[in-house]
Amino acid sequence: MAKNNVKYNQLDSFLKAIQPEDIPGLILIFGDGYLLGHAFKTITSFLLGNDKNKQFALDTLEGGSVSMGDIIEQVSTFSFLVPKKIVAVKNAPLFQTQQGSHEIIFSPSDFDHLIDFIEKGIPLNHFLIFTATQIDKRKKIYKALADKGLMIDCSVATGVRKADIDEQRAALQSVADKILSKSEKILDTQAFHALVDLTGFDLGLFSQNIGKLIAYCGKNKIISIADVKSVIIRDKKDPIFNLTNAFIAKDVKSALFYLNSLFNEGFHPLQILKSFENQTRKLILVKCFTEQFYQNNTRINLKRINFNSFKQSVLPKIIDYDKQTKIDSEGQDDYLSMKSSKTKKKNPKSIDLLLAPNPKNAYPVFQIFQKSENFSLNELNQALIFLSDLDYRLKSSSFDARTAIENFIINTCSKGGFVYVEKNKNRRHNF
Repeated sequence: MAKNNVKYNQLDSFLKAIQPEDIPGLILIFGDGYLLGHAFKTITSFLLGNDKNKQFALDTLEGGSVSMGDIIEQVSTFSFLVPKKIVAVKNAPLFQTQQGSHEIIFSPSDFDHLIDFIEKGIPLNHFLIFTATQIDKRKKIYKALADKGLMIDCSVATGVRKADIDEQRAALQSVADKILSKSEKILDTQAFHALVDLTGFDLGLFSQNIGKLIAYCGKNKIISIADVKSVIIRDKKDPIFNLTNAFIAKDVKSALFYLNSLFNEGFHPLQILKSFENQTRKLILVKCFTEQFYQNNTRINLKRINFNSFKQSVLPKIIDYDKQTKIDSEGQDDYLSMKSSKTKKKNPKSIDLLLAPNPKNAYPVFQIFQKSENFSLNELNQALIFLSDLDYRLKSSSFDARTAIENFIINTCSKGGFVYVEKNKNRRHNF
């Protein structure tokens, strides 16, 4: 077979162009759980066709509870009832480094046994399907499976770059189109975006909500934003960076909204506090750099500069700054290692001092430099002292942490600026 790696959104067209006998005996389906489940149903239906006894042709095993020997024995055993046989190992522990104490973990000899079995050839009309949400393409087992089998890639980018978000939206649109086509409904653009905002990137939940909307709109062919607002409640789980992004944009309304959402999801106040501390320290580093940058260069309005200009005029200076920071940090590590022991140990926190840890992905750096203009260095210092005091209080006493963090957001993002140290110098807890 010419092609052995198929993306989930190409699977239907791929299967239309081949015959069942063209599918190899080994299949690995990996990626998002919802897309994985759909791909599994598609490929098994294609392989078994209209066989009346196809329920007897599919044996499903749960990964972590079955040994490699049992898997190979199942695939090798012939059935008297059906001409084809599929053995599916769901959540196969092929790439995990750790498992629960009650679960079976495959050893290197298990993988050697599997590879040897694959190379000798899986019996004709027998198929072994592995499913896994996470894979590691660097491992020997993946390369062996990819060489001999069909890979169905159901993964979707989970990052926050524009390309990642576009890929997520495309996956959501694909799911919506498939469900809606069966009921001859249309989800208008505004309704789609509203549903995504309420659901987030959760394909299973998104598909359930599409089903609710289809039932709700009855004979109406178009699902509107009014239908979405009437039926769907907000089930989206907000990542914590939504809160910190709203905070550095000084968007009080959104920051308080995301804060409430995180508390409702069960986030501990210290988790939220730590995210604010990390973001504030990063902003202080940026402000210190820009002050130094302006001493040697013409002052630039970072709020109005475009991305290309930033990459040309500012990013090279940032990269040089980070190089010097690395040199200084490594020198300090060398000095401390000489004092403490003969073994040199790198400081894992040194990367936190870098302004652009990944300069090839410069857009997030551009964004935080722009947002840093919303704060003065004094405001950020005041905020960091407040956060350290709040950290002490959280660990030493009981009080309404949600209200304290809400007040912090309001005060820090207010037009008058954050004033804390002088007013609280007699009751601060600094060491």
